[in-house]
Amino acid sequence: MRIIFMGTPEFSVPVLDALVDAGHEIAAVYCQPPRPAGRGKKDRPTPVHARADALGLEVRHPVSLKSDEAKADFAALNADIAVVVAYGLILPQAILDAPTKGCLNIHASLLPRWRGAAPIHRAIMAGDATTGVCIMQMEAGLDTGPVLLRRETAIGEVETTAQLHDRLSGMGAQAIVTALGNLATLNADPQPEEGVTYAAKIDKAEARIDWTRPADEIDRLIRGLSPFPGAWFEQGGTRVKALGSSLAEGAGQAGEVLDSGLRVACGTGAVQLTRLQRAGKAAQDVASFQSGAQIPAGTLLNGE
Repeated sequence: MRIIFMGTPEFSVPVLDALVDAGHEIAAVYCQPPRPAGRGKKDRPTPVHARADALGLEVRHPVSLKSDEAKADFAALNADIAVVVAYGLILPQAILDAPTKGCLNIHASLLPRWRGAAPIHRAIMAGDATTGVCIMQMEAGLDTGPVLLRRETAIGEVETTAQLHDRLSGMGAQAIVTALGNLATLNADPQPEEGVTYAAKIDKAEARIDWTRPADEIDRLIRGLSPFPGAWFEQGGTRVKALGSSLAEGAGQAGEVLDSGLRVACGTGAVQLTRLQRAGKAAQDVASFQSGAQIPAGTLLNGE
């Protein structure tokens, strides 16, 4: 099948690889333009751009798809279908209509739950027991199109967004290959009206840990915001990101360190911090972090 691939971040790379490995013809790869990154602030290609270059594929990175020229260039590729995964631009109707079989989106949730920008983060933060990926026929609305294929998976008790991200990326890659191979026999099931939720983009203001909250809520916040932007607290005037945690036994004043292993009391219950990162430093497991930081039992962690 002749495919236009549209994706940008690391999440999209295994999908591109899977399409190539399955023998599909990639007419072109669309992604976001290179942007300044690193200490030198030099333009850096996106992960999909870099992978497409390595595969010898044509790469296009228009700032917008709204112009007549952009729409004509897209249509001129004469694609059978477009596969879209975390691309980052709204697709005008003319783009959606250009491929013979339309555009398929790989969305990292069990639609209609968690439509929108941050479905993996929000599923963990909300305490969902399961999530998954959906192969959706795209239409003009925000993740509103009919679903052709869905794959479900349990969310682990200590799983972070980074870990779930990688699992769902692999699941999405397998699912799209299956969907393309069975396109003629798949039913396009409309999404139900009930159960719609929206996964709003993560705001950095959400990341500060309020230790007066219940332990299960804090644990989900820590895991859901790992690795970015990272839930944080301040200790000794230094900001520390908590990047891993689990629920633990214990009680004390909210934010009180209960032992040298960084078990911390919450409003109710306690959390065990398992991975931390000081500002400007690399992330460390709790034992390595404590060998340097040495936050003693009885310390009150707070955001002041």
